[in-house]
Amino acid sequence: MRRSVINMTVTLALALAPAAVFAQAPAGQPPAGQPPADAAAAKKEPRMALTGPAGAFMFLIKPDQTANFEELIGKVKDALAKSENPVRKQQLAGWKVFKAAEPSGQNALYLEMIDPAVPAAEYDPLVILSESLGTQAGTPENQEMLKKYAGVFANVSRLNLTPVGK
Repeated sequence: MRRSVINMTVTLALALAPAAVFAQAPAGQPPAGQPPADAAAAKKEPRMALTGPAGAFMFLIKPDQTANFEELIGKVKDALAKSENPVRKQQLAGWKVFKAAEPSGQNALYLEMIDPAVPAAEYDPLVILSESLGTQAGTPENQEMLKKYAGVFANVSRLNLTPVGK
């Protein structure tokens, strides 16, 4: 049963991948994968939030950047686990990341499944990592690290999901 859910999820992600390639960032927001120019504004309104009981993010990652993306995801999961914020702990409980065996064009495809989702919580990995660094986010070393991670993304798509049937 679990394997069929994963297979169906990957199939869905692959079927929707062409839409992800043409997705545009909403007006007034920086492209996905880039830190917000105004950190205070990012706290008021999440850039990558979910509105349904579950959700998914499809990350198209540049083919030569998969190791950096996987490193980023590891750091984000560590940050969520160590966070004092109960919302971050809740996010981690339902957060799973999968890598598709098949590429999406020339890019690697990663699927981030969130079930249950925390409505209106920030799911942008760069924002979460930056938040976990606190005042140290502004150091030259951390700014360089965040810049490196921002360069891994070819595209990001969000899916707000609602269960169907029982």
